[in-house]
Formats: sequence, structure tokens, C-alpha cells
Amino acid sequence: MTACLLADIGATWARFAILNGSELGAIEAVPTGAYASAVDAIRHFLNTRKQDGLTLGRAVIAAAGPVEGGRCALTNAAWVMTCEELTQALHLGSVQLVNDLEALAWGVPCFGSQDVVGIGGGAELASEPVVVLAPGTGFGMACFSPGRSGNRVLAGEGGHATLAATDAAETAIIDFLRQRHGHVSAERVLSGRGLMNLHEALTAQGQVHAPVATPEQVVREAVYGTCDTARQALDLFCGFLGSVAGNAALTFGSRGGVLIAGGIMPNIVDYLDKSPFRERFERKGRLRRYLARIPTRIVVRRDPTFLGLMALAHEWQ
Repeated sequence: MTACLLADIGATWARFAILNGSELGAIEAVPTGAYASAVDAIRHFLNTRKQDGLTLGRAVIAAAGPVEGGRCALTNAAWVMTCEELTQALHLGSVQLVNDLEALAWGVPCFGSQDVVGIGGGAELASEPVVVLAPGTGFGMACFSPGRSGNRVLAGEGGHATLAATDAAETAIIDFLRQRHGHVSAERVLSGRGLMNLHEALTAQGQVHAPVATPEQVVREAVYGTCDTARQALDLFCGFLGSVAGNAALTFGSRGGVLIAGGIMPNIVDYLDKSPFRERFERKGRLRRYLARIPTRIVVRRDPTFLGLMALAHEWQ
């Protein structure tokens, strides 16, 4: 029986599974940085698992970067992938390559109530667009748009749009980051590295010596209240996320809701609920009431991109 390789390839982790008909096998993850290329990582995955007599005929691969002409260079890692190279190197009949947020957005109709946690009010309208955001190693954005003639997904690079400040404190943070990076995008604060950028900016402003933190340390110390700088950094993260999510909801008219995925989010659901996030989401002047009706939900399902990859694999078979 011919099976399909599914892969979700990010800058930090590459995840793989085999789809056999409608049955998805175990999802296995390897560090992206441990392999020179996607081909090497996929070969490792295939060589270390029992195939059970399955013939691998094709692959659907989500990658964390813009996909153009069957080619993707990961935005935050060194891998470059092309459908042609992957097809030939892995001896497959076909390879489809899509942006990772595009793949995630194709899974929107498959999410159940157990897969998400709501923050704030609002109610989704089933026939309206849904914005999908994902702060992780980077910051991704896409929009799922249902329609009578079929569903569509719009994938872009909104995470690299210029970040705006809403008060003096945020202006100071952006000024600090602009001195380092020139252009300050949403990803500069809404990502794992972005959380560290916020922590470093606050440390520099306070002229306080602090050890180099990891994103996990910042989240842990903020949630448990053991570091005031970490708490301020996570508060800023939540506020910026609310503003950017509100902007995306207005841009796409996403009255179907806003879904926020990414590795950071399941760990801060309770914190986010008490943070400035939802107030900042709605704080859009004359459009406050419009946004108040739009629900924001945090994706807590593990490896949610595989829902979209499965949908695409069935669509393209």
C-alpha cells in the first residue's frame, strides 16, 4: 500500500509522520540543527522506523518560510528545499511543499473544542475568515477563508511587517531594538528570540546586570513570579500580541475568529487570560465593538499542523 510522508519543518524542530489512508502514524521530532539538510533528516526518520510493508509514494511538507516555485529557504535556519530535489533524493512520485502557516490554516475546520482555549468574549461566524497566528521560533500568519465554491488559505509573511508602538514604554523598546536591527518587525518581539529581546531591552533600560535568559526561563520566571524583569517582558509580549492579532483581524475581517498557535502559547494560557492581551486586541478606537465580537482562541493541541497536512494530503492524492 502506498503511503504519504507528512513533515512539519521549522527552524528548531522537524517533525515527521506517515499517513496511511486515513491513519496517521506516530509523530517523531528531530532537532533541525542536527542535520545538514531536510533530505538527511527525512532519511534518518525513515531509516529508524519500521515501515510495516508500506511503500512511500509521495510527501506533503510544511516549511517555516516563504514557498515560491516549489522552493523554500527556511527563514530562521540554513535549510533550503525544493520539490525537485526532494522527489529525486527520496525516490518519491511527488512532493508538495507549502508554508507551515498555510498548512496549519488548512486544518482550521478540523479543530475541536478540546484543541483550543478561548481568551475573552466573542463568537465565531462559521462562514467568515479565520486568522491563524503562531509565535514560535519565528512568527507566522495566515488566513483561512471558507466559501461556497471551496475553502481558500491566504499565506503571507505578516510576521515581518513593521511593529507599531501604542505607548511610551513600547516606543522605548522598539527604539532599543531598532538600534540593533534597523527594521523592527512583529517577529522581533513575538517569538522565542523576541521574548529574549524584550528581556534584554528591559535589562538595558534598568541598567541591571542579569544572566542571559532562554525563552523557557523567561516564561517560567514570569509565570511563577520569581523575576520582575521576566514578568514585564511577558506582559509586553502579551500586549504586543494583542495589538498584532487585532490588526490581523481587522485586515482580514476575520469574524470567524483568531487562532493563535506556536510552541510558546500552551504554556502561558492562564497568564495570557490575565494579561493586557484581550484589551489590546479590542483597543482599536472606533472599531472596538467590531473586535469585541471576534473570539480569540489559543491552540493547545500538540502538533496541530498535521491536521492541515492530512487535509492537504487527501486533497492532493
